[in-house]
Amino acid sequence: MKLFSALLLSLAPLQIWAASLPLFGQSPIKSLEDTFPVAGENPLEYCADPKNDILQIVSVNLTPNPPLPGEILKIEAEGIFLEPVDKGSKIHLQVKYGLIRLVNVEADLCEEIEQNTDLKCPLEGHKKFVKEVEIPKEVPPVSRNEAFTKTLLCPY
Repeated sequence: MKLFSALLLSLAPLQIWAASLPLFGQSPIKSLEDTFPVAGENPLEYCADPKNDILQIVSVNLTPNPPLPGEILKIEAEGIFLEPVDKGSKIHLQVKYGLIRLVNVEADLCEEIEQNTDLKCPLEGHKKFVKEVEIPKEVPPVSRNEAFTKTLLCPY
């Protein structure tokens, strides 16, 4: 019994290796760490596959790319809302530096959109916006946005 267990354990790496071979038209197993880059000139990635997100991003272009601390950042974004986003919709924003949570805010999405862009709620269909923001000189290098119950979008 011990010999069988040892043999099984020693052959496990071969099983994983063999499963990744594209034999007979089969695709190799995908990595658990697949990335989902956001379209456009930016360093953004979705935190999960965006296929079920309410907002399908056409592109996000950042100038400069990547954003630089102390500089003006121009954001040009274009997307398609597959469902209307009405007043009262909430967004949960987290900014982390490693494991340390620097910002943890829940806000009214429409309120924020209407105060900071020329868009109005309900948000639906094809939308574009251009916005310039000043990046503070002291910025943590890692941030993450997590959405609410239905995923609007979730970029890193």
